Amino acid sequence: MITSFLDRLTEGGSPWSVWLRQTLAIMGLETKKSFLGRRLIAVYFLALAPVAVLVIRIMVPLRPEELGTPGEAGMVFAVVFQTFVLRFSVFFGCMSIFTNLFRREVMEKTLHFYLLSPVKREVLVVGKYFSGLIASLVFFVGSTIACFLLVYVPYGNKFMEDFFLEGVGTQQLLTYASVTTMACVGYGAVFLLIGLYFRNPIFPAGLLLGWETINFLLPSFLQKISVVHYLQSLCPVPLPLGPLAIITEPTSAWVSVPGFLGLTILVILASALQVSRLEVTYGAD
Repeated sequence: MITSFLDRLTEGGSPWSVWLRQTLAIMGLETKKSFLGRRLIAVYFLALAPVAVLVIRIMVPLRPEELGTPGEAGMVFAVVFQTFVLRFSVFFGCMSIFTNLFRREVMEKTLHFYLLSPVKREVLVVGKYFSGLIASLVFFVGSTIACFLLVYVPYGNKFMEDFFLEGVGTQQLLTYASVTTMACVGYGAVFLLIGLYFRNPIFPAGLLLGWETINFLLPSFLQKISVVHYLQSLCPVPLPLGPLAIITEPTSAWVSVPGFLGLTILVILASALQVSRLEVTYGAD
């Protein structure tokens, strides 16, 4: 059904249908690269590490007082999600995936094949971005869903059934998965741009990580110039920020989601502008 829909959507000779076919072709080629290669070992580790820890937690028998209540488990997951998953796993995973979308081609001396082909460079940017996005969503949305489920497995099948079918479990699971999706969308666009402008992305990525880390200490108007502010505003379980934090009113979903997506589009357009002026000189690398 999906294949026939895409065939109908791309048939014809209009520029938009040609660009769409080219984008899908690039995505098909690049998505395979986004799951394979030695550079992705770190990405697999970042995605699977929290899952492995929770699997070990299930395998080790715990007394009820050690296990805690389901409410406490929800708070533990919220802490892990907002500190480890968003600020570490997704951040560094997207850095590894998206900064290498073009850099990998330069290092392997294959980028000129794309630049010499009859494909608009803006189409090339979009195709590569969505290939990286697909990979990051598989890695980190999948990891988030697995971790959320594993947190509640020790409480038994009866609790799981009540929590997910009659309680707020399904709603919270979908919310966390949506926040992870937005994190991949936003960080992916930022790191795509960083990978195009900087030969070594470590320094700008470190500055971005520092900005995101101290976000809660900044004045309110500066807190909103960050990815993590909008992600935290959407999380179903808020965390206490400590006595030094400057309290800022969370941005509502009706504002944060369109604004977040609009900013992402602007960053992708900036990447397309950079690629439109790109000249490859392999001898300089």
